[in-house]
Amino acid sequence: MKTVIAVDAMGGDHGPSVTVPASLDFLASHGEARLLLVGLAGPLAAELAGNGAAGHPRIEVVPATEVVGMDEDIRTAIRTKRHSSMRVAINLVKEGRAQACVSAGNTGALMGTAKFVLKTLPGIDRPAICGVLPTRKGVVYALDLGANADCTPDHLLQFAVMGATLVEAVEERSRPTVGLLNIGSEEIKGNEVVKKAGELLKASTLNFHGNVEGNDIYNGTTDVVVCDGFVGNVALKTSEGLAKMMGDFLKEEYTRSPFTRLAALVSLPVIKAFRRRLDHRRYNGATLLGLRGIVVKSHGSADRLAFATALERADSEVRHGLNERIAAEIGRLHGLGVLAGSGRAAVVEAAA
Repeated sequence: MKTVIAVDAMGGDHGPSVTVPASLDFLASHGEARLLLVGLAGPLAAELAGNGAAGHPRIEVVPATEVVGMDEDIRTAIRTKRHSSMRVAINLVKEGRAQACVSAGNTGALMGTAKFVLKTLPGIDRPAICGVLPTRKGVVYALDLGANADCTPDHLLQFAVMGATLVEAVEERSRPTVGLLNIGSEEIKGNEVVKKAGELLKASTLNFHGNVEGNDIYNGTTDVVVCDGFVGNVALKTSEGLAKMMGDFLKEEYTRSPFTRLAALVSLPVIKAFRRRLDHRRYNGATLLGLRGIVVKSHGSADRLAFATALERADSEVRHGLNERIAAEIGRLHGLGVLAGSGRAAVVEAAA
């Protein structure tokens, strides 16, 4: 299957110096993919030429005259930056010229612009940010990681459906397990929103494991972990900080003396394997689930390897028909009366 991905080449902390080489790496391993690099024509042309890729047959440069800053206000980005690389890239998805968009730009601006331009799928009240985290058993898909600070039980149920469908599609795993992040595994634990969400999930057709605690995320207790965006973002940032601290501590101990430096040399294969297992770049790329188009958010500080990983994630989701599968599953569950909320009217309208 040939995929076409729009790349916000100006987004992130590094812009074209990372997005262009990463795009070339991605194309080298994906022979049928095409990329639409969106951004300021001059810098993109210079970067392509510098990498010996001027006139690349599977790259098209789409000019944009503005760039959304990493600290830009969401309303400003939507209202005044209509010709930004981010907005143009998302427009390409809406117009059907691209099947997905990847950006390392401002998260709030990306979510706001994508929701404004693409709208949500029928039956989805709010899009959610879904990321991949390493576990003892493989990976876990967690959502929401920051798009929705306050959620209703229905929203959490919708997130669970989207997350489970994502795992079924991309990981090709039948009936993935779903856990609801809580302060305890007992059903009586948690606030009223979480307890009500637990009841909805238990009554749904999902493979609901029950409540899971923070340590269950990395134990790999379930395939999907669901929570509101406030809790999810705090958990994610705490995990990132802990991983960095562990890496820094390890480096400090191995460089403390000539003896420890020698020990580091002997244990280098183990150190490399350890770093690879915890390397966040290999899990880069969070999907904005629930939109009428695939949008993947790369970490703003992503390097060449990390951004290429985000491109691979978008490509995989397109090839596996993720959005079509989510829309079909949401529609099916609304038809069964499993889902409620304002999304019900959208499903009925779409079917009319």
